[in-house]
Amino acid sequence: MITLTLYLVASVLIILALRGLSSPVSSRQGNYFGMIGMAVAVLTTLLINHSYVYLLISISILFGASIGLVVAKKVEMTKMPELVALMHSFVGLAAMLIAFASIFNFDNEHSTVQRVELFLGSFIGAITFTASLVAFGKLSGKFASKTIVFRGQHVLNLILFISMVFFGATYFINESTTAFLLMNVFALVLGITLIVPIGGADMPVVVSMLNSYSGWAAAGIGFTLNNSVLIIAGACVGSSGAILSYIMCKSMNRSIISVLLGGFGSEANEAQHSDSDKNHKTGSPTDVAYLMTSSESIIIIPGYGLAVARAQHALQELTNKLVDMGIKVRYAIHPVAGRMPGHMNVLLAEADVPYDQVFEMDDINNDFTETDLVFVIGANDVVNPAAKIPGSSIYGMPILEAQKAKTIIVNKRTMGVGYAGLDNDLFYDNKTMMLLGDAKESVEELIKAVDDL
Repeated sequence: MITLTLYLVASVLIILALRGLSSPVSSRQGNYFGMIGMAVAVLTTLLINHSYVYLLISISILFGASIGLVVAKKVEMTKMPELVALMHSFVGLAAMLIAFASIFNFDNEHSTVQRVELFLGSFIGAITFTASLVAFGKLSGKFASKTIVFRGQHVLNLILFISMVFFGATYFINESTTAFLLMNVFALVLGITLIVPIGGADMPVVVSMLNSYSGWAAAGIGFTLNNSVLIIAGACVGSSGAILSYIMCKSMNRSIISVLLGGFGSEANEAQHSDSDKNHKTGSPTDVAYLMTSSESIIIIPGYGLAVARAQHALQELTNKLVDMGIKVRYAIHPVAGRMPGHMNVLLAEADVPYDQVFEMDDINNDFTETDLVFVIGANDVVNPAAKIPGSSIYGMPILEAQKAKTIIVNKRTMGVGYAGLDNDLFYDNKTMMLLGDAKESVEELIKAVDDL
């Protein structure tokens, strides 16, 4: 009874953690709830079975915690997406190893329900493991982030899936360990072939979907271990990840079914930018500073370029100077800006940007027509008017309506295309001035220019 009560407490805390993480304002509290809930769950699990080898468990926990602590302190915010993908792979691997331990423990007899749970938990874990490693490689630049498409790709995925199910069914019928191993082999390969066709522009959706997979893998293994808190936590993570994936797909005009089947986005052209000579206006930091200080309202649209340059602190310093001059400054966040869900929110929070200055796309899009100046820094596809043009690879994708502002300033390194491989007509608009250069260096020059005015 005490064990069930403690597991219930841990489950409630984990649910509260997810609730807290739904908003930047309550995210810190949500993290605390999650850590306390997991601590209660781990301690309860350790106390209910006195046959554990506590020395081995302690060494494992100490070793893993030490690695996690070192990595967490050293990782840069620009590396967070690939770190999250790598952590998802560990969850998938853990689900596989637990299933193997249960299968190859010959003293165990598995009921019909348990065999189903082992089948589901293990193959979802296997797919999550290899798919997350591929996502990690693409996000970290270990190998090309572009789509990898070959003839018969979807047929291969279908064959792998049918083979995986066939051997899973064979295991279910006669509990053949060989069939169970083959099922996992096909699942591991399927995890790779599902993700390789996906390009860098779609990686935010991949990360959220892998988060869902890892949750369902944990829930499946929770049934095998008869651990209620693992079932509840895994189901919460799986369902919340699936909901987030749906929201992300809607924000990118993608089909959730295509995400599940793999290869979505493979039809998009990798580089559809125009080779024609287009005229664009460039300005100096002094020019931009003058336009900013002459404005009454400014909206800042951050993108991945901000993260790469680590310019968020300098940007907030500039914002504070403008606010002190009586200028209304707000940040507009696109759901898929950056390389993972919430990437820009985390960056701005790191720079202590007040939460009341940060607005989601749906809350601020109608305000651009009344805005004096929009400052786009390191963003591209999320402000690309090509999303309004039928036939474009991003057609139908909701964008931040920067083109409706009275004046547009765009800071990026070059005139190159974004992840979607599309040229951006916003950069050639008569209202647009390009401030080319590294985001951090450009903003620091802007700060000096504002001080000199």
